[in-house]
Amino acid sequence: MKGPVRITPPLSDRDVEVLRAGDRVLITGVLYTARDQAHRRLYELIERGEELPFDIKGQIIYYVGPTPPRPGRIIGSAGPTTSGRMDIYTPKLLEMGLKATIGKGARSRAVIEAMKRYRAVYMACVGGTAALIAKTIKKVDMVCYEDLGTEAIRRLEVEDFPAIVVNDIYGGDLFVQGVERYRKVS
Repeated sequence: MKGPVRITPPLSDRDVEVLRAGDRVLITGVLYTARDQAHRRLYELIERGEELPFDIKGQIIYYVGPTPPRPGRIIGSAGPTTSGRMDIYTPKLLEMGLKATIGKGARSRAVIEAMKRYRAVYMACVGGTAALIAKTIKKVDMVCYEDLGTEAIRRLEVEDFPAIVVNDIYGGDLFVQGVERYRKVS
């Protein structure tokens, strides 16, 4: 098994071209957080032709609603949320230049096709590792939508944030590959 691929956002087409479904990734740099309501607001801005609150080109959005930090910490638990809830908005964000998303669970056919078309990837984190993931987050800044609480958009500075590529730009799908591999073994 090859070692993890190290990436640093903002990502270019070349950065995502080397990633394949099943690759382990370590991310160092900036991730943006956004969940359902923040995605809805971003989508509405796009529909009205207004500027987004951050430059989305080459960025990674992590689907997380971190818990409040304990005293002395910068963030609470920061585990992934179900990605499918963002699927209605994701193709438009990919078209705008978003290069990767991180969450848990499978993506819709429309999102998978948009990833191929706009050269982006989907990565997953293991649910249940929220406290461990939080340790890779070194700094947190509020970007916008503070009224959404845990669903506000935040800018995270991370070091060696672990993820696994689920969907690549070539149509690779780790969930499908895993099922096929399991069927061959059993």
